[in-house]
Amino acid sequence: MSNTIMTSPRTRRVASGLAIVAVLWSVIPLIWMLITAFKPQNAIRTSTPEFLFAPTLVNFQNLFSGGNSVGPFIVNSVIVSVVSTIIAVGLGVVAGYGLCHWKSRGKKDLAFWIISTRMAPIAAVIVPLFVMFRQVGLIDNLLGLIVAYLTFNLPFAIWLMSAFFAEVPPSLQEAAQIDGCNKWQAFRLVVVPTTIPGIIATAVLCLVFAWNDYAFASSFAGPSSQTLPMTAGSLITQTGVDWGQLCALGLITVLPMIVVGLAVRKHLATGLSMGAVTGE
Repeated sequence: MSNTIMTSPRTRRVASGLAIVAVLWSVIPLIWMLITAFKPQNAIRTSTPEFLFAPTLVNFQNLFSGGNSVGPFIVNSVIVSVVSTIIAVGLGVVAGYGLCHWKSRGKKDLAFWIISTRMAPIAAVIVPLFVMFRQVGLIDNLLGLIVAYLTFNLPFAIWLMSAFFAEVPPSLQEAAQIDGCNKWQAFRLVVVPTTIPGIIATAVLCLVFAWNDYAFASSFAGPSSQTLPMTAGSLITQTGVDWGQLCALGLITVLPMIVVGLAVRKHLATGLSMGAVTGE
């Protein structure tokens, strides 16, 4: 009876309708931002939306011209996002494997404590981090932002990788050791390649958090270490909002993450489903 209800035409129509609404809800703002980024100012500042206009690159040119060019901010975003992601995933792979195979009564408590540090709201850790960073000179430099992102990405990476390693059959590592590999060789040559989809999924999630972050950047960055999301604030002034440049900046910010997601979508889906359920 339940199977009949779930596969009924009415249920499928409702599910399809909800899926279409969800897609439109996500895509329409992106399409509107894309259109506005190529609009001239006279087509943007109209009382009714204009869809017929001569596309222009002036909004992008203004972002990269003059003393307020976003070029250095893009470089800063790439550096802090990529470096923090590489460190978080590298340490997360090793620590996650150790947590997965650690035999102790407190294993579950430790795993929960690790992920609970990621659950804390950013606002709760900004003040203590700011005090510590100021004491060691990590304010207004890229290293401070990298460390700040690691405070959130590293626990997340450890927890995810522990779940991914739990999915790997122990017989694979045992077979490698029988063939003459030591534990480190079995881990590096057999276990890690098996969890590549999980590693990619973890890396993408860490990269997206670091790339899109505004709270940490606005608290710890300064004139020489601003990132791309912070640039949007400079386009909102007392005289108004430069919607053309703001949408162009939004497109520049969103596009790299879309490209990364599409490039690794197969591994991302496999990795997320791989660690969805653990037996521990």
